[in-house]
Amino acid sequence: MNPSHILIWNVRGLNSVARRNVVRSLVVSTKIDIVCLQETKMVAISREIILSMLGSDFDNNYICLPSVGASGGILIAWRSRLGAIQASRKDNHSASVQFCSASGSPWWLTCVYGPQDNQEKLQFLQELRDIRVQCTGAWLVAGDFNLIYRDEDKNNGNLNRAMMGRFRRWINDMALTELPLHGRKYTWSSSSSSASPTRETRPGFLYR
Repeated sequence: MNPSHILIWNVRGLNSVARRNVVRSLVVSTKIDIVCLQETKMVAISREIILSMLGSDFDNNYICLPSVGASGGILIAWRSRLGAIQASRKDNHSASVQFCSASGSPWWLTCVYGPQDNQEKLQFLQELRDIRVQCTGAWLVAGDFNLIYRDEDKNNGNLNRAMMGRFRRWINDMALTELPLHGRKYTWSSSSSSASPTRETRPGFLYR
């Protein structure tokens, strides 16, 4: 459950061989144990893609949530040394896997890619509440929530405070702790070419 061994990345599409090669270089150089990729934009990810992108150590150790057309999609993959997973589940905007730690204690990892629409965001938060009821014990939630809960997480005043409050309440109700971001202030930008792009910091890791 060590976040330093987990790669969380909104890849904005895995259809490009060049993008998959970048993923592989990062996994090899950092010796990542668990890979969580959001917005794969792929309906299915074959074993051949896993082998070419991540290597044989991840062979048959992955689950995928398919994209809806060219939107969304999640991949969770893990090295064989982590052993067989205990359970897994797929929901509308998330995929979850239960691992067993070296001490023998099971823990859950849920990788999310939150929706854009406000009504769907409410359904997404309820989805995560329902997952928590079923996935007991230690829980790590990671990915792109497409939500913020603090003013300082955005570089302008265009804030949906009602949605921020709902997200903050969900974090509190779940008794989750956010792992702080180091090295940069924002994790998402609307445009690199705009004179004043919207930038946000979206929680990457929440755990209990």
